[in-house]
Amino acid sequence: MSHISPVQQRLHITFGKYGSLMYIGSLDMAKVWERVLRRADLPIFYSQGFSNRLRIQVAAQLPLGVTSECELLDVSLREKLDTLDDIPQRLMSVSPQGLVVHGVINVPIDIPAPQTLIRTAEYRIELDDISVDELTKRVDDLLARERIIIESERNGRRSVTDLRPMIHELRIGEDGVLYAHLDTGERGNLRPHDVMEHLGISNHVVKVHRYRLHLEGYEKLIKF
Repeated sequence: MSHISPVQQRLHITFGKYGSLMYIGSLDMAKVWERVLRRADLPIFYSQGFSNRLRIQVAAQLPLGVTSECELLDVSLREKLDTLDDIPQRLMSVSPQGLVVHGVINVPIDIPAPQTLIRTAEYRIELDDISVDELTKRVDDLLARERIIIESERNGRRSVTDLRPMIHELRIGEDGVLYAHLDTGERGNLRPHDVMEHLGISNHVVKVHRYRLHLEGYEKLIKF
């Protein structure tokens, strides 16, 4: 006998985090979205159990203090919507300042959770009081290293991590901005601030902005 899912539709909402929202962590951001979705009166599906919760998931953790234009929210609905044309406006009309909805698409109900698909992210890092020549030298020196080791201790256990394979690209644009393409997600997560620390330029950072997420096989999965 085939299993009929109680979820009638799934949506992926691409959104941006700006202004004071960049200081809100992932758990609090999920609560913000709960309020927004309720106020927009969407037929959100509630998970069953001791405490009923909205079936929503923010795909990738965004480091505190970082703005973004490419965050992804996975939403399950208990009823299918006839059209998505008015959904971005409905969401924006009840969203707090700094939350911007860039798009809403329909995705297959059985698509894997997006956080399991995310592999890398790209960031734009604005700096001050450091010359392009000095920045270039620091970037070249870091990328020339075979290993970038950090040690950490948790619950009495010591671990060693090599950050070098997690850096896919570090380049300085013609605009003098530093662009970083780094591992993120469940397989490995490198924060841009950790890279800035190893470059020795943490005190020069003015703004960090995430502008692209890369999900493995995503384009094929959402076509149906």
